[in-house]
Amino acid sequence: MQIKKIRPGAKTPLRGSEYAAGSDLFACLDAPMTIAPHDTAMIPTGLAIALPSSTFGAVFARSGLAVREGLRPANCVGVIDEDYRGELTVALYNDSGTDRIIEPGERIAQLVVLPYIMPDFEVVDALDQTARGKDGFGSTGK
Repeated sequence: MQIKKIRPGAKTPLRGSEYAAGSDLFACLDAPMTIAPHDTAMIPTGLAIALPSSTFGAVFARSGLAVREGLRPANCVGVIDEDYRGELTVALYNDSGTDRIIEPGERIAQLVVLPYIMPDFEVVDALDQTARGKDGFGSTGK
């Protein structure tokens, strides 16, 4: 997959192990950035990417950062469309009750590249019936 470093200090995404599904994204900052409790900060990565055809980039939390520091993507999962060519920026939300500091070069999220299907939508008068039907939230048990 093609990537372009558009800021000095940008780091190439890195997989943490041979079979890791995600590649770590790094903060491309000139100085540490503080995220106040229950606030969101836009963290640049310094990268632009060209995703493979029929894929999108999903930006997920790094589990350690979320569990230990209370930091996660503000939108829970970011979606990078195949045709986007701008800088990848991670909106990090601080779920904790204390300030959190993001250091330059720190791993802030992980990028997973996934295939997608683009359906044609057809408006109909009725849908096929299933055993579940309209039953929703919690209807299949605990």
